Amino acid sequence: MTDSKTSKTKFKAPPPVADINVTPMVDVMLVLLIIFMVITPMLSKGVSVELAKTKNPIAMQAADKTDAIVVAVTRDGNTFLNTTKLKPEDLAPKVKDLIAQRNGDHMVFVKSDQRAKYSVVLEVVQNLQAAGVDQLGLLTEQQQNEKPAEKKQ
Repeated sequence: MTDSKTSKTKFKAPPPVADINVTPMVDVMLVLLIIFMVITPMLSKGVSVELAKTKNPIAMQAADKTDAIVVAVTRDGNTFLNTTKLKPEDLAPKVKDLIAQRNGDHMVFVKSDQRAKYSVVLEVVQNLQAAGVDQLGLLTEQQQNEKPAEKKQ
């Protein structure tokens, strides 16, 4: 009789676990963080250049708007309208079309590499003036305060 009693005993299941397993959520969040860290630099407006550094730059928040017109001059003399590579002489008609689509805002921003040839930057500015640009913003970076080198005695 003892054998039949033991064979018919029901095993109890363990009680349900009320804790939330956050490991999959953390994995997903880390993957999303990595994706955003990789994509965010690609979303920057225009072409990246090493801007000239000034002591007292003026903040130009309008340059960060999505519809801002930004002309970039790279170190090797290439000219870009937002992300489109153009010759400096082709800037005037393209910028004129972009300005015509905007109501009253004729502001264009120029960001030039600090080692770009001045003649190319001047040509870009002259072509922008020919396109009817009445406000021109030159984008720069804040100069870092460097401590003067100590003299050795």
